[in-house]
Amino acid sequence: MAAARDVIIGIDAGTSLIKAVAFTLDGRQLADVSLPNAYTTLSGGHVEQDMARTWRDTVAVIRGLANAVPELSARLAAIAVTGQGDGTWLIDDDGRPVAPALLWLDSRAGRLVEEVRAGDRNAALYRRTGSGLNACQQGPQLAWLQAHVPDTIARATTAFHCKDWLYFLLTGERATDPSEATFTSGNFRERNFDAETARLIGIADLMRLFPQVVDGAVATHPLTAAAALETGLPEGVPVCLGYVDVICTALGAGLYDPAPDVGCSIIGSTGMHMRLVRSADEVTLNPEATGYTMPFPVAGHYAQMQSNMAATLNIDWLLDLALDVLATEGVTRARADLIRRLDDQVLQARPGEVLFHPFISDAGERGPFVSHEACAQFLGLRSRHRYGDLMRGVMEGLAFAARDCYAAMGALPRDVRITGGAARSRALGAILGAALNCDVRLCSRGEAGAAGAAMIAAVATGVYPDMTACAEHWVAPHLSAPQQSDAALAERYERMFPTYLDARLASRPVWKQLAALRAGGDHV
Repeated sequence: MAAARDVIIGIDAGTSLIKAVAFTLDGRQLADVSLPNAYTTLSGGHVEQDMARTWRDTVAVIRGLANAVPELSARLAAIAVTGQGDGTWLIDDDGRPVAPALLWLDSRAGRLVEEVRAGDRNAALYRRTGSGLNACQQGPQLAWLQAHVPDTIARATTAFHCKDWLYFLLTGERATDPSEATFTSGNFRERNFDAETARLIGIADLMRLFPQVVDGAVATHPLTAAAALETGLPEGVPVCLGYVDVICTALGAGLYDPAPDVGCSIIGSTGMHMRLVRSADEVTLNPEATGYTMPFPVAGHYAQMQSNMAATLNIDWLLDLALDVLATEGVTRARADLIRRLDDQVLQARPGEVLFHPFISDAGERGPFVSHEACAQFLGLRSRHRYGDLMRGVMEGLAFAARDCYAAMGALPRDVRITGGAARSRALGAILGAALNCDVRLCSRGEAGAAGAAMIAAVATGVYPDMTACAEHWVAPHLSAPQQSDAALAERYERMFPTYLDARLASRPVWKQLAALRAGGDHV
């Protein structure tokens, strides 16, 4: 008897790991296989990735998954692919890379972006894309390549993103999805590339490089014979081009919900805060022209995002200070040792004792304001304050930064789903809920990005009639019961948040002065 086609593979080619994850049709995870990703950092802000190696590693994790799941080939119903966003992956007419891929970490287009953001074009760009211009994006990167390495551009016939490159090798189709098309050089209302946006960026002549836009929620392409031979999977199986990884992660973590006013925060090294809106007319554009707007894999829906450069990096910094002190006394500990007692320490400390701005990243801040000079700072310290007070202040700073981001996208959400490395912290969950005055639900799904891509495939191939039905099986079982905010704590944070904002705004000239002093010190 033939095996039932009851497995979907979700591929997530991230910045740190390339993963292949097997799910049953009702969303149960069977197995996952991953390999560390590799990229090269060069002078001048260049961060590049070997495109051929990315494909080889993807093939390797797929073949590893076949060893972990019995009869995977016979059981396979669909493949879905997502991956790291932004960046520029160029191929020629024969489908070969013309140069190493530029990653989202690449900053060589930074000066060009600063010039655009300081001029008249920026407001017009923001109205069309719904996204603040950033050096990580493909549009500015193409403009830089056009100006500095025109021979590379001349050899290229298609500009991909990471997942698009993998989709091409799996299906032979030159395509991208609506989320990356509009984010790069598009019009979010049209969910497509846009000639006027390209002109404003300065790449009107490069529109020829943009592939067709394929919505993976409604269309798939078959696995080619060549890809079947390499991966060991059956020729002709449907392959789904997922949306960009952050959209897939939000989908897998519960951002899509028929209930109104839902948000999702991914709290990892960086912090990503997202709102779901149900039409282009509901998108909120902010005066600072920051954040991102991306089509969502449900008709008419969009995800709005604001991203902090540093989230748990702030917690790691304070933990490492304690580890440094212990090390001077010959005591060796790991971060994990301190983290085990962290929640109790924080929850025992009095709320609102100190104010912290969590801008610890060397790159400054990008959401909901842009400042390369922004830096972290404690305010309100007294001699009575101890380590627990400082760590509570750091967590409160992260929560206020999240509120700052959500406020830039409209009204605060009533229900926020949290995922990422710090989502398991009881203290951070309680503080975040009180700062936003909302219910918090923890997503326990370990591979939310791959799951979100697989959910898109499940709808596209007719396993579910729509995303609502899919989410009932794939997401709801992985969400904790709503944790209601503490009313007294929420009221205290409501009074404290304006002070956080006032201090942030007042600090901008200080940050600039400090940056100038540091730059001058480099020459001493």
